Amino acid sequence: MARVTRTENTTDVTSTAAVDEVAELCQGLLRYDTSNYGDGSGPGERAAAEHVMGLLHEVGLSPELVESEPGRASVVVRVEGDPAGTADRGALLVHGHLDVVPADAGDWQVDPFAGEEADGCLWGRGAVDMKDMDAMMLAVLRDLARSGRRPPRDLVFALFADEEAGGVKGSHWVVDHRRDLLDGVTEAISEVGGYSVTVDGRDGDPVRMYLLQTAEKGIAWLRLVAHGTAGHGSQINTDNAVTRLAQAVARIGAHEWPIHITPTVRQFLDGVTEVTGVEFDPSDPDQILSRLGTVARFVGATLRDTTNPTLLKAGYKHNVIPQVAEAFVDCRFLPGHEDLVMDTVRGLAGPGVDVQVHHRDISLETTFDGRLVDAMVGALQAEDPGAPVLPYCLSGGTDNKALSRLGVRGFGFAPLQLPTDLDFAAMFHGVDERVPVEALRFGTRVLDRFLRTC
Repeated sequence: MARVTRTENTTDVTSTAAVDEVAELCQGLLRYDTSNYGDGSGPGERAAAEHVMGLLHEVGLSPELVESEPGRASVVVRVEGDPAGTADRGALLVHGHLDVVPADAGDWQVDPFAGEEADGCLWGRGAVDMKDMDAMMLAVLRDLARSGRRPPRDLVFALFADEEAGGVKGSHWVVDHRRDLLDGVTEAISEVGGYSVTVDGRDGDPVRMYLLQTAEKGIAWLRLVAHGTAGHGSQINTDNAVTRLAQAVARIGAHEWPIHITPTVRQFLDGVTEVTGVEFDPSDPDQILSRLGTVARFVGATLRDTTNPTLLKAGYKHNVIPQVAEAFVDCRFLPGHEDLVMDTVRGLAGPGVDVQVHHRDISLETTFDGRLVDAMVGALQAEDPGAPVLPYCLSGGTDNKALSRLGVRGFGFAPLQLPTDLDFAAMFHGVDERVPVEALRFGTRVLDRFLRTC
Protein backbone atom coordinates (compact mmCIF):
# COMPACT_ATOMS: atom_id res chain seq x y z
CA MET A 1 0.00 0.00 0.00
CA ALA A 2 1.04 3.63 -0.39
CA ARG A 3 2.99 5.16 2.48
CA VAL A 4 1.45 8.55 3.20
CA THR A 5 2.80 9.14 6.69
CA ARG A 6 2.81 12.80 7.66
CA THR A 7 6.37 13.83 8.40
CA GLU A 8 7.40 16.98 10.26
CA ASN A 9 8.97 19.35 7.75
CA THR A 10 12.45 20.16 8.99
CA THR A 11 13.78 21.85 5.88
CA ASP A 12 16.08 24.03 7.96
CA VAL A 13 18.39 21.07 8.69
CA THR A 14 19.15 20.59 5.02
CA SER A 15 22.48 22.06 3.92
CA THR A 16 22.42 24.60 1.12
CA ALA A 17 26.10 24.06 0.23
CA ALA A 18 25.43 20.63 -1.25
CA VAL A 19 22.41 21.89 -3.18
CA ASP A 20 24.36 24.83 -4.57
CA GLU A 21 27.14 22.73 -6.12
CA VAL A 22 25.32 19.60 -7.32
CA ALA A 23 24.69 20.86 -10.87
CA GLU A 24 28.33 21.82 -11.34
CA LEU A 25 29.44 18.43 -10.02
CA CYS A 26 27.07 16.67 -12.42
CA GLN A 27 28.33 18.70 -15.38
CA GLY A 28 31.89 17.78 -14.49
CA LEU A 29 31.08 14.07 -14.48
CA LEU A 30 29.11 14.26 -17.75
CA ARG A 31 32.18 15.65 -19.51
CA TYR A 32 34.09 12.41 -18.98
CA ASP A 33 33.45 9.84 -21.70
CA THR A 34 33.15 6.62 -19.71
CA SER A 35 31.39 4.61 -22.42
CA ASN A 36 31.24 0.89 -21.71
CA TYR A 37 30.91 -1.17 -24.89
CA GLY A 38 30.82 -4.45 -22.99
CA ASP A 39 33.66 -5.98 -24.99
CA GLY A 40 36.67 -4.58 -23.17
CA SER A 41 37.03 -1.60 -25.47
CA GLY A 42 36.27 2.00 -24.57
CA PRO A 43 38.00 4.62 -22.45
CA GLY A 44 37.27 3.05 -19.06
CA GLU A 45 36.47 4.90 -15.86
CA ARG A 46 39.98 5.83 -14.71
CA ALA A 47 39.93 9.53 -15.70
CA ALA A 48 36.54 10.10 -14.09
CA ALA A 49 37.63 8.17 -11.00
CA GLU A 50 40.71 10.38 -10.64
CA HIS A 51 38.45 13.44 -10.94
CA VAL A 52 36.31 12.06 -8.10
CA MET A 53 39.42 11.36 -6.02
CA GLY A 54 40.44 15.01 -6.39
CA LEU A 55 37.01 16.23 -5.28
CA LEU A 56 37.19 14.07 -2.16
CA HIS A 57 40.81 14.87 -1.29
CA GLU A 58 39.89 18.55 -1.59
CA VAL A 59 37.60 18.29 1.46
CA GLY A 60 39.99 16.20 3.54
CA LEU A 61 38.66 12.70 2.85
CA SER A 62 40.84 9.65 2.20
CA PRO A 63 39.22 7.69 -0.65
CA GLU A 64 40.75 4.62 -2.25
CA LEU A 65 40.90 4.00 -5.99
CA VAL A 66 40.97 0.33 -7.02
CA GLU A 67 41.30 -1.18 -10.48
CA SER A 68 40.14 -4.60 -11.60
CA GLU A 69 42.37 -4.12 -14.64
CA PRO A 70 44.12 -1.07 -16.12
CA GLY A 71 41.60 1.71 -16.65
CA ARG A 72 38.64 -0.01 -14.98
CA ALA A 73 38.53 2.01 -11.79
CA SER A 74 36.20 2.24 -8.79
CA VAL A 75 36.38 4.71 -5.88
CA VAL A 76 35.42 3.88 -2.29
CA VAL A 77 35.49 6.06 0.84
CA ARG A 78 34.22 5.46 4.37
CA VAL A 79 32.82 8.04 6.78
CA GLU A 80 32.64 7.02 10.41
CA GLY A 81 29.31 7.44 12.12
CA ASP A 82 28.32 8.51 15.59
CA PRO A 83 29.35 5.66 17.93
CA ALA A 84 26.04 6.00 19.75
CA GLY A 85 24.15 5.04 16.59
CA THR A 86 26.32 2.25 15.23
CA ALA A 87 25.85 -0.31 18.00
CA ASP A 88 22.61 -1.78 16.68
CA ARG A 89 23.11 -1.50 12.91
CA GLY A 90 25.83 -1.92 10.36
CA ALA A 91 27.18 0.49 7.81
CA LEU A 92 25.08 1.88 4.96
CA LEU A 93 26.54 1.72 1.44
CA VAL A 94 25.60 4.58 -0.88
CA HIS A 95 26.73 3.55 -4.36
CA GLY A 96 26.65 4.56 -7.97
CA HIS A 97 28.53 3.69 -11.14
CA LEU A 98 30.82 5.80 -13.31
CA ASP A 99 30.40 4.00 -16.62
CA VAL A 100 27.69 4.77 -19.17
CA VAL A 101 26.35 3.08 -22.27
CA PRO A 102 27.73 4.44 -25.57
CA ALA A 103 26.11 7.33 -27.40
CA ASP A 104 26.13 8.15 -31.12
CA ALA A 105 26.69 11.91 -31.24
CA GLY A 106 25.05 12.11 -34.66
CA ASP A 107 21.70 11.16 -33.13
CA TRP A 108 21.80 13.82 -30.40
CA GLN A 109 20.81 17.50 -30.40
CA VAL A 110 23.96 18.23 -28.32
CA ASP A 111 27.37 16.66 -27.80
CA PRO A 112 26.57 13.77 -25.40
CA PHE A 113 29.80 14.39 -23.47
CA ALA A 114 29.76 18.20 -23.26
CA GLY A 115 27.57 18.45 -20.14
CA GLU A 116 25.54 21.29 -21.65
CA GLU A 117 22.76 23.06 -19.76
CA ALA A 118 19.70 23.98 -21.81
CA ASP A 119 15.99 24.37 -21.12
CA GLY A 120 16.58 23.95 -17.41
CA CYS A 121 18.25 20.55 -17.86
CA LEU A 122 21.74 19.09 -17.92
CA TRP A 123 22.17 17.09 -21.14
CA GLY A 124 24.56 14.21 -21.62
CA ARG A 125 25.08 10.48 -21.60
CA GLY A 126 24.69 9.41 -17.98
CA ALA A 127 22.49 12.34 -16.93
CA VAL A 128 20.00 9.91 -15.37
CA ASP A 129 21.99 6.67 -15.58
CA MET A 130 23.55 7.55 -13.28
CA LYS A 131 25.84 10.56 -13.00
CA ASP A 132 22.95 12.55 -11.54
CA MET A 133 22.96 10.35 -8.43
CA ASP A 134 26.78 10.28 -8.46
CA ALA A 135 26.74 14.08 -8.28
CA MET A 136 24.16 14.11 -5.48
CA MET A 137 26.28 11.63 -3.54
CA LEU A 138 29.41 13.74 -4.01
CA ALA A 139 27.62 16.98 -3.08
CA VAL A 140 26.28 15.54 0.17
CA LEU A 141 29.55 13.75 0.98
CA ARG A 142 31.66 16.86 0.41
CA ASP A 143 29.35 18.90 2.61
CA LEU A 144 29.45 16.21 5.27
CA ALA A 145 33.25 16.35 5.27
CA ARG A 146 33.40 20.15 5.35
CA SER A 147 30.95 20.37 8.25
CA GLY A 148 32.74 17.75 10.34
CA ARG A 149 29.43 16.30 11.50
CA ARG A 150 29.05 12.58 11.99
CA PRO A 151 26.17 10.65 10.42
CA PRO A 152 24.06 8.40 12.65
CA ARG A 153 25.85 5.30 11.32
CA ASP A 154 28.95 4.44 9.32
CA LEU A 155 28.57 5.37 5.65
CA VAL A 156 30.48 3.86 2.76
CA PHE A 157 30.32 5.73 -0.56
CA ALA A 158 31.29 3.81 -3.69
CA LEU A 159 31.40 4.71 -7.37
CA PHE A 160 31.83 1.45 -9.25
CA ALA A 161 33.14 0.60 -12.69
CA ASP A 162 31.44 -1.62 -15.27
CA GLU A 163 27.81 -1.67 -14.08
CA GLU A 164 26.58 -1.36 -17.67
CA ALA A 165 28.23 -4.69 -18.52
CA GLY A 166 27.05 -6.54 -15.42
CA GLY A 167 29.55 -5.23 -12.88
CA VAL A 168 32.09 -8.01 -13.42
CA LYS A 169 34.96 -5.50 -13.42
CA GLY A 170 33.33 -3.28 -10.81
CA SER A 171 31.04 -4.26 -7.94
CA HIS A 172 31.51 -8.01 -8.40
CA TRP A 173 35.28 -7.55 -8.49
CA VAL A 174 35.23 -5.47 -5.30
CA VAL A 175 33.10 -8.10 -3.55
CA ASP A 176 35.51 -10.84 -4.66
CA HIS A 177 38.85 -9.06 -4.17
CA ARG A 178 38.40 -6.06 -1.85
CA ARG A 179 35.67 -7.15 0.51
CA ASP A 180 37.46 -5.22 3.26
CA LEU A 181 36.25 -1.96 1.70
CA LEU A 182 32.67 -3.04 2.47
CA ASP A 183 33.32 -4.32 5.97
CA GLY A 184 30.25 -4.10 8.18
CA VAL A 185 27.86 -2.99 5.41
CA THR A 186 24.33 -4.36 5.95
CA GLU A 187 22.16 -2.11 3.74
CA ALA A 188 22.59 -0.16 0.52
CA ILE A 189 20.93 2.40 -1.71
CA SER A 190 21.60 3.09 -5.38
CA GLU A 191 19.89 3.98 -8.66
CA VAL A 192 16.39 4.03 -10.19
CA GLY A 193 14.18 4.69 -7.20
CA GLY A 194 12.80 7.61 -5.26
CA TYR A 195 11.70 9.42 -8.44
CA SER A 196 8.25 10.93 -8.94
CA VAL A 197 5.43 10.06 -11.29
CA THR A 198 2.24 12.10 -11.60
CA VAL A 199 -1.09 10.30 -12.07
CA ASP A 200 -4.75 11.29 -12.13
CA GLY A 201 -6.22 10.72 -8.69
CA ARG A 202 -9.67 9.43 -7.83
CA ASP A 203 -11.17 12.90 -8.18
CA GLY A 204 -9.35 13.63 -11.43
CA ASP A 205 -6.78 15.94 -9.86
CA PRO A 206 -3.10 15.12 -10.44
CA VAL A 207 -1.32 13.23 -7.65
CA ARG A 208 2.47 13.13 -7.48
CA MET A 209 3.76 9.89 -5.98
CA TYR A 210 7.24 8.42 -5.60
CA LEU A 211 8.45 4.94 -6.54
CA LEU A 212 10.96 3.31 -4.20
CA GLN A 213 12.72 0.29 -5.66
CA THR A 214 12.57 -2.83 -3.47
CA ALA A 215 13.00 -5.51 -6.16
CA GLU A 216 14.70 -6.05 -9.49
CA LYS A 217 14.48 -8.68 -12.18
CA GLY A 218 17.30 -11.10 -12.86
CA ILE A 219 19.52 -10.98 -15.94
CA ALA A 220 20.38 -13.68 -18.46
CA TRP A 221 22.27 -12.37 -21.47
CA LEU A 222 22.24 -15.30 -23.87
CA ARG A 223 24.15 -16.16 -27.01
CA LEU A 224 22.32 -18.33 -29.56
CA VAL A 225 24.60 -20.27 -31.89
CA ALA A 226 22.97 -21.89 -34.91
CA HIS A 227 24.86 -24.52 -36.90
CA GLY A 228 24.42 -25.49 -40.54
CA THR A 229 26.23 -26.47 -43.69
CA ALA A 230 28.40 -23.93 -45.47
CA GLY A 231 28.01 -23.50 -49.20
CA HIS A 232 27.65 -21.30 -52.25
CA GLY A 233 24.94 -18.65 -52.02
CA SER A 234 23.51 -19.68 -55.40
CA GLN A 235 22.77 -23.26 -54.35
CA ILE A 236 19.76 -24.75 -52.58
CA ASN A 237 20.63 -25.23 -48.91
CA THR A 238 18.13 -26.81 -46.53
CA ASP A 239 20.65 -26.73 -43.66
CA ASN A 240 21.18 -22.97 -43.56
CA ALA A 241 22.47 -21.64 -40.22
CA VAL A 242 21.14 -18.14 -40.89
CA THR A 243 17.65 -19.43 -41.61
CA ARG A 244 17.72 -21.62 -38.53
CA LEU A 245 18.88 -18.73 -36.38
CA ALA A 246 16.31 -16.32 -37.82
CA GLN A 247 13.49 -18.73 -37.05
CA ALA A 248 14.73 -19.22 -33.48
CA VAL A 249 15.09 -15.48 -32.91
CA ALA A 250 11.60 -14.85 -34.28
CA ARG A 251 10.06 -17.45 -31.98
CA ILE A 252 11.85 -16.12 -28.91
CA GLY A 253 11.15 -12.46 -29.71
CA ALA A 254 7.46 -13.11 -30.40
CA HIS A 255 6.86 -15.35 -27.39
CA GLU A 256 4.07 -13.98 -25.19
CA TRP A 257 5.12 -14.47 -21.59
CA PRO A 258 2.24 -14.85 -19.14
CA ILE A 259 1.53 -12.25 -16.49
CA HIS A 260 2.83 -13.18 -13.06
CA ILE A 261 2.39 -10.82 -10.11
CA THR A 262 5.19 -10.90 -7.54
CA PRO A 263 4.65 -9.61 -3.96
CA THR A 264 6.38 -6.29 -4.73
CA VAL A 265 4.38 -5.73 -7.91
CA ARG A 266 1.18 -6.68 -6.08
CA GLN A 267 1.90 -4.07 -3.42
CA PHE A 268 2.66 -1.48 -6.09
CA LEU A 269 -0.54 -2.19 -8.01
CA ASP A 270 -2.60 -2.02 -4.82
CA GLY A 271 -1.03 1.37 -4.10
CA VAL A 272 -1.88 2.66 -7.58
CA THR A 273 -5.46 1.45 -7.11
CA GLU A 274 -5.61 3.31 -3.79
CA VAL A 275 -4.47 6.53 -5.46
CA THR A 276 -6.40 6.28 -8.76
CA GLY A 277 -9.38 4.09 -7.96
CA VAL A 278 -8.54 1.82 -10.94
CA GLU A 279 -8.31 -1.92 -10.20
CA PHE A 280 -5.69 -4.06 -11.94
CA ASP A 281 -7.24 -6.42 -14.49
CA PRO A 282 -4.82 -9.16 -15.66
CA SER A 283 -6.77 -9.51 -18.90
CA ASP A 284 -6.36 -5.79 -19.61
CA PRO A 285 -3.19 -4.52 -17.88
CA ASP A 286 -3.15 -1.37 -20.02
CA GLN A 287 -6.15 -0.06 -18.12
CA ILE A 288 -3.99 0.67 -15.08
CA LEU A 289 -0.67 1.08 -16.91
CA SER A 290 -2.12 3.91 -18.99
CA ARG A 291 -2.47 5.90 -15.76
CA LEU A 292 1.30 5.79 -15.19
CA GLY A 293 2.44 7.85 -18.14
CA THR A 294 5.91 7.13 -19.48
CA VAL A 295 6.97 4.96 -16.52
CA ALA A 296 4.39 2.41 -17.69
CA ARG A 297 7.24 0.93 -19.73
CA PHE A 298 9.21 0.32 -16.54
CA VAL A 299 6.23 -1.13 -14.70
CA GLY A 300 4.75 -3.11 -17.59
CA ALA A 301 8.00 -5.05 -17.94
CA THR A 302 7.70 -6.22 -14.31
CA LEU A 303 4.39 -7.97 -14.89
CA ARG A 304 6.08 -10.78 -16.82
CA ASP A 305 9.43 -12.22 -17.89
CA THR A 306 10.92 -10.76 -21.08
CA THR A 307 13.23 -12.02 -23.85
CA ASN A 308 14.40 -9.44 -26.37
CA PRO A 309 16.77 -10.27 -29.25
CA THR A 310 19.33 -7.46 -29.47
CA LEU A 311 22.17 -8.45 -31.82
CA LEU A 312 22.72 -10.66 -34.87
CA LYS A 313 26.02 -11.93 -36.34
CA ALA A 314 26.44 -14.15 -39.39
CA GLY A 315 28.50 -14.58 -42.51
CA TYR A 316 31.44 -12.85 -44.14
CA LYS A 317 30.47 -12.51 -47.82
CA HIS A 318 27.27 -11.98 -49.77
CA ASN A 319 27.53 -15.20 -51.80
CA VAL A 320 28.76 -17.52 -49.03
CA ILE A 321 26.32 -19.38 -46.80
CA PRO A 322 28.03 -19.47 -43.38
CA GLN A 323 28.38 -22.56 -41.23
CA VAL A 324 27.53 -20.68 -38.02
CA ALA A 325 25.21 -17.78 -37.14
CA GLU A 326 24.87 -16.03 -33.77
CA ALA A 327 22.31 -13.91 -31.97
CA PHE A 328 22.23 -12.26 -28.57
CA VAL A 329 19.12 -12.16 -26.42
CA ASP A 330 18.53 -10.01 -23.33
CA CYS A 331 16.40 -12.03 -20.89
CA ARG A 332 15.03 -10.50 -17.69
CA PHE A 333 13.34 -12.91 -15.31
CA LEU A 334 11.13 -12.30 -12.29
CA PRO A 335 12.22 -13.53 -8.85
CA GLY A 336 12.05 -17.34 -8.84
CA HIS A 337 11.64 -17.64 -12.62
CA GLU A 338 15.19 -18.23 -13.88
CA ASP A 339 14.84 -21.97 -14.53
CA LEU A 340 11.45 -21.49 -16.17
CA VAL A 341 12.78 -18.83 -18.54
CA MET A 342 15.88 -20.81 -19.48
CA ASP A 343 13.90 -23.98 -20.18
CA THR A 344 11.39 -22.04 -22.28
CA VAL A 345 14.08 -20.29 -24.34
CA ARG A 346 15.84 -23.58 -25.05
CA GLY A 347 12.57 -25.03 -26.27
CA LEU A 348 11.85 -22.03 -28.47
CA ALA A 349 15.36 -22.08 -29.93
CA GLY A 350 14.81 -25.58 -31.25
CA PRO A 351 17.23 -28.20 -32.60
CA GLY A 352 20.50 -27.09 -34.12
CA VAL A 353 20.68 -23.94 -31.96
CA ASP A 354 22.85 -23.89 -28.86
CA VAL A 355 21.79 -21.59 -26.02
CA GLN A 356 24.82 -20.29 -24.13
CA VAL A 357 24.83 -18.02 -21.08
CA HIS A 358 27.02 -14.99 -21.82
CA HIS A 359 26.26 -13.30 -18.47
CA ARG A 360 23.72 -13.93 -15.74
CA ASP A 361 22.86 -12.42 -12.41
CA ILE A 362 20.21 -12.94 -9.79
CA SER A 363 16.86 -11.30 -9.18
CA LEU A 364 16.28 -9.47 -5.91
CA GLU A 365 13.27 -8.76 -3.73
CA THR A 366 13.04 -7.29 -0.25
CA THR A 367 10.18 -5.99 1.87
CA PHE A 368 8.88 -2.44 2.09
CA ASP A 369 9.44 -1.97 5.79
CA GLY A 370 12.03 -1.25 8.44
CA ARG A 371 13.93 1.75 9.74
CA LEU A 372 15.75 2.43 6.47
CA VAL A 373 12.49 2.47 4.48
CA ASP A 374 10.96 4.78 7.08
CA ALA A 375 13.93 7.14 6.67
CA MET A 376 13.62 7.17 2.85
CA VAL A 377 9.86 7.78 2.99
CA GLY A 378 10.32 10.46 5.64
CA ALA A 379 12.99 12.29 3.63
CA LEU A 380 10.78 12.37 0.53
CA GLN A 381 7.69 13.50 2.40
CA ALA A 382 9.58 16.21 4.25
CA GLU A 383 10.23 17.80 0.85
CA ASP A 384 6.84 16.85 -0.64
CA PRO A 385 4.41 16.51 2.30
CA GLY A 386 1.71 13.89 1.97
CA ALA A 387 2.99 12.43 -1.31
CA PRO A 388 2.35 8.66 -1.55
CA VAL A 389 5.45 6.46 -1.71
CA LEU A 390 5.11 3.03 -3.32
CA PRO A 391 7.46 0.07 -3.59
CA TYR A 392 8.14 -1.19 -7.10
CA CYS A 393 10.19 -3.70 -9.05
CA LEU A 394 12.87 -2.54 -11.48
CA SER A 395 12.85 -4.23 -14.88
CA GLY A 396 16.61 -3.71 -15.21
CA GLY A 397 19.40 -4.49 -12.77
CA THR A 398 21.81 -2.69 -10.45
CA ASP A 399 25.01 -3.32 -8.52
CA ASN A 400 22.84 -4.36 -5.58
CA LYS A 401 22.99 -7.84 -7.14
CA ALA A 402 26.71 -8.15 -6.38
CA LEU A 403 26.30 -6.72 -2.89
CA SER A 404 23.56 -9.21 -2.04
CA ARG A 405 26.28 -11.87 -2.01
CA LEU A 406 27.46 -10.24 1.22
CA GLY A 407 23.97 -10.32 2.69
CA VAL A 408 23.40 -6.62 1.97
CA ARG A 409 19.77 -5.51 1.68
CA GLY A 410 19.60 -3.17 -1.29
CA PHE A 411 17.15 -0.49 -2.43
CA GLY A 412 16.87 1.89 -5.37
CA PHE A 413 16.80 5.44 -3.99
CA ALA A 414 18.09 8.19 -6.27
CA PRO A 415 15.42 10.81 -5.50
CA LEU A 416 14.17 13.15 -8.24
CA GLN A 417 11.05 15.28 -8.47
CA LEU A 418 10.27 15.24 -12.18
CA PRO A 419 8.13 17.39 -14.48
CA THR A 420 5.03 15.56 -15.68
CA ASP A 421 5.98 16.08 -19.34
CA LEU A 422 9.47 14.54 -19.10
CA ASP A 423 9.64 11.07 -20.67
CA PHE A 424 11.79 9.71 -17.86
CA ALA A 425 11.83 6.08 -19.01
CA ALA A 426 13.10 7.18 -22.44
CA MET A 427 16.10 8.90 -20.82
CA PHE A 428 17.67 5.57 -19.82
CA HIS A 429 20.06 4.51 -22.62
CA GLY A 430 18.11 6.84 -24.92
CA VAL A 431 18.93 9.76 -27.19
CA ASP A 432 19.11 13.28 -25.68
CA GLU A 433 19.38 11.98 -22.11
CA ARG A 434 18.92 14.85 -19.65
CA VAL A 435 17.96 15.66 -16.07
CA PRO A 436 16.27 18.84 -14.80
CA VAL A 437 18.54 20.96 -12.61
CA GLU A 438 15.72 21.50 -10.12
CA ALA A 439 15.24 17.72 -9.88
CA LEU A 440 18.92 17.42 -8.97
CA ARG A 441 18.56 20.09 -6.29
CA PHE A 442 15.45 18.40 -4.90
CA GLY A 443 17.22 15.03 -4.84
CA THR A 444 20.22 16.48 -3.03
CA ARG A 445 17.99 17.91 -0.31
CA VAL A 446 16.25 14.55 0.09
CA LEU A 447 19.50 12.57 0.11
CA ASP A 448 21.09 14.94 2.62
CA ARG A 449 18.09 14.65 4.94
CA PHE A 450 17.98 10.87 4.53
CA LEU A 451 21.64 10.44 5.46
CA ARG A 452 21.08 12.52 8.59
CA THR A 453 18.32 10.15 9.75
CA CYS A 454 19.23 6.72 8.32
